[in-house]
Amino acid sequence: MTDLSHVDSAGSVRMVDVGAKPHSRRRAMARATVRMAPETARRLRELPKGDALATAQLAGIMAAKRTSELIPLCHPLPLTAIKVTLEVGEVGVEIVASVETVAQTGVEMEALVAAAVAALTVYDMAKAIDKQMVVSEVALVEKVKAPL
Repeated sequence: MTDLSHVDSAGSVRMVDVGAKPHSRRRAMARATVRMAPETARRLRELPKGDALATAQLAGIMAAKRTSELIPLCHPLPLTAIKVTLEVGEVGVEIVASVETVAQTGVEMEALVAAAVAALTVYDMAKAIDKQMVVSEVALVEKVKAPL
């Protein structure tokens, strides 16, 4: 295991200096799941466009763009693409967030924040009808770095 990147040798927190790193194309994908009762999932599937899922999609996109304001040691990044998809299954909603940039550091935190906030938005929109929902499995699925 390597040292924590945001802790210096004296144990103090620090923002990582990426100034000497070359720019590269970076992409990260994260997912999150909202488990719910089958009836709740059915009701979400039956909603028209502009519904709770569209709200959660926009919330995820907005969250990715504001990650450096939420996670103290994240660098603000010029995001070039953000995609958040939500798929309602029989007992839940699967969220996948993909974020891209051309920068000196990766976008995994942006993807994770996008997926988590989209999941929390689904939870918020459906909590009145399902008190047993669980947001789970927020995870990084892929992280890619390619030279320019």
